[in-house]
Amino acid sequence: MMKIGAQMYTVREYCKTLDSFADTLARLADMGFKVVQISGTCPYTGEWIDEQLKKNGLECAITHNPYNEIMNDTAALIEKHKKFGCNFIGLGGIGRKEKTINDFIADVKPAIKEIKEAGLHFSYHNHSEEFFKVDGTNELEKMMAAFTPDELSFTFDTHWAHAAGADPIQWLKKLKGRVQCIHLKDIELYFGENGRELRYGVVGKGNMNFEGILAAADESDVQYGLIEQDDCYGADPFECLKESLAYLRAQGYND
Repeated sequence: MMKIGAQMYTVREYCKTLDSFADTLARLADMGFKVVQISGTCPYTGEWIDEQLKKNGLECAITHNPYNEIMNDTAALIEKHKKFGCNFIGLGGIGRKEKTINDFIADVKPAIKEIKEAGLHFSYHNHSEEFFKVDGTNELEKMMAAFTPDELSFTFDTHWAHAAGADPIQWLKKLKGRVQCIHLKDIELYFGENGRELRYGVVGKGNMNFEGILAAADESDVQYGLIEQDDCYGADPFECLKESLAYLRAQGYND
């Protein structure tokens, strides 16, 4: 069964300095989290985050890192992750204005080789674009063809799959063996001044089939389910994480 954690991108506004970052880790631990993903925070050293994680009884499942750092400073990134015991080096996206999926595949091959040889794993985070087919195939399928499962895994974002019109349950089954971490966030319908819009939501309060998604994640041997809410629309992001965690605990995930 998955361990449930907090994707710190949700609380990135509270991680702009090392002092506030440390306070945020303590708050997440006090809420009952034992796992985090580090993403969207201020810069930190491997030694500093190792001390903070141990202090709060936390484990870092995966990180997100800048594109150029992964490609051009791979050895230092590997060494940094080893210092705080994090096995998954993640990329949050390729930067659509500058890069194509073919650029990414060519760029990342040397880094993936180095990461794999160091005993760590590279993981790519999807948005919605990766699910749309061009000439009969989509970008996830291109990456699967270019790399073996032990070279490239996916941080599968259930929200973005759903937003693209893809079935998260079907894709989790299809990607079995390639997904160790997933992002959990719901989709809610909101009516406001601009009319009807879809918003990021608290897990279990929106329109996604999370009972089915969670079952598929467990069947696909996913290790970590990371709660994420990109925008809380004025609500307290810590409360949003707390509500999502309560829902997942009610489903039997007690991390």
